[in-house]
Amino acid sequence: MSDAAAMSDYVIDVRDLRKSFGARKVVEGLTLQVAKGEICGFLGANGSGKTTTIRMLCGLLIPDGGAGECIGLDIIRQAPLIRQHVGYMTQKFSFYEDLTVFENLDFVASVYEMKDRAKAVQDIMVRMGLADRRDQLAGQLSGGWKQRLALAACVLHQPKLLLLDEPTAGVDALARRQFWDLIHDMAGEGLTVLVSTHYMDEAERCKRIVYLANGRIVVQGSADEVSSQSGLITFEASGEGIDDAARALRHLQGVEAAAVFGRSLHVAGTDRAALQTAIHSIDGDLKWEEVPPRLEDVFIHMLSAKGGEP
Repeated sequence: MSDAAAMSDYVIDVRDLRKSFGARKVVEGLTLQVAKGEICGFLGANGSGKTTTIRMLCGLLIPDGGAGECIGLDIIRQAPLIRQHVGYMTQKFSFYEDLTVFENLDFVASVYEMKDRAKAVQDIMVRMGLADRRDQLAGQLSGGWKQRLALAACVLHQPKLLLLDEPTAGVDALARRQFWDLIHDMAGEGLTVLVSTHYMDEAERCKRIVYLANGRIVVQGSADEVSSQSGLITFEASGEGIDDAARALRHLQGVEAAAVFGRSLHVAGTDRAALQTAIHSIDGDLKWEEVPPRLEDVFIHMLSAKGGEP
């Protein structure tokens, strides 16, 4: 490990990463720093370069250009060592469905050549709430419990960095909340987490959000900072007829989005004058007030601006 890496406050510190597949540039000039114990959210449309970046960070892909360190190790020269000290959880469940919870975790412990495997596996099952399912086949677990098993396997060897690639896709809201409680507990103990997600409630639980488009970081900061940097203006109304109003507003100049949330109508755009003209042209007794933009508004605005699709 270099003296510079040893002195760095960052678990991830990479500069100008580039990766292409044939003629397609997937990651182009990406620079990223993530501090110890930070939960950093990766947002962006499908194909924006999130998964490719994560795989370069954990040593599964070698960059075409750029340089940097991950957990103090060079991402190009020391990729095999990085893989030994990083946990990587993919969206697809990738463990043996015909083995029990214990057998899956015991196999992972053997791969990492962990000392006192039985105790390590028992400890992680207790922490993840899996002890009562020790002898259940992985293939018989629900989506939420499969997710817990995958997370347990990823942190069993006590990694310094956890990379999560849309880990909660397809599980219910309660399972997602419980998963994130576990993540925050581990981050509080010093684990660094980089997580890609399309769920805005999850993005808001991250200390910092990094938004990618076309392989580049276009904005980063806390949820509030990202919202304020977007330049998005939002108005909210309540009252009768909000569904009809939403349908009408979507076709008017200056309106980027008009969405109904329960009994409220949320309208967003970047041209204040055009937006105000649009909402005042709607008949009815709706009461409008300006409100801070939701992170979902900002995400959709950025997808539209960059030509991506969620």
